Amino acid sequence: MAKNNKKVTHIYLIGDSTMADYTGDYEPGKDYMKVRYPITGWGQVFQPYFTKDSLASLKPAITTDSVAVIDRAHGGRSTRTFFQEGRWRYVYDHLQPNDYVIMQFGHNDGSEKHTERYVNIEGYKEFLRLFVTQTKQKGAHPIILTPVARNYPWKDGKLENVHGEYAQAPIEIAKKMNVPYIDLNKLSMEYFTKKGQDFTTNHYFMNLPENVYEAYPKGQKDNTHFQPEGAKAVASIVYQEFKKVIKTQKK
Repeated sequence: MAKNNKKVTHIYLIGDSTMADYTGDYEPGKDYMKVRYPITGWGQVFQPYFTKDSLASLKPAITTDSVAVIDRAHGGRSTRTFFQEGRWRYVYDHLQPNDYVIMQFGHNDGSEKHTERYVNIEGYKEFLRLFVTQTKQKGAHPIILTPVARNYPWKDGKLENVHGEYAQAPIEIAKKMNVPYIDLNKLSMEYFTKKGQDFTTNHYFMNLPENVYEAYPKGQKDNTHFQPEGAKAVASIVYQEFKKVIKTQKK
């Protein structure tokens, strides 16, 4: 083998806007800094956790020379539309044995007012099952995430669950199919609660003052999507949990 033929483990991220990478060709021909910044999906800031130094701590689950995060998440997508638009097909076609697929849906699946993306709870489970089954067919490892928290509702200083059954269904599927899961909904609620409502609102979510960012001259009130600091906080939670679950995965 040639020396430069190093082995890479790919981590594919599939999901919605909270996980997406808005840089690069997310919107072809548009400059992220001008039209989108500071919106940041947590997947956009996930790669830096896989430095050469950190790879040692991922053994024996990951033994390759490097890890490449491939973020295929896209805004407004539910499990159903992600599948129907061929976005899953791209990942499935590229999957190699021992790659990972981290899936995080629910925000759009549960949105009844958006009929073009809505999926009832049974459909949501069915598509998660499909992603898991086909990931395994390729000899790769699925990891299911519950949807990341939104910045509401707050009650008595605590952030509460806004996702209803859509936060529970992924755990049920993971347990039934014997695959690892990360309860990101619970972990992010707890983390944001610790930071407090004011800090979380102003530093983590897209609540922006006027005339600071080119893309939002009038400011913004958005308690679903993250600023860079919020994205990094979530990516850090996912990375810490990822390290734990890959140690327990079934080979």
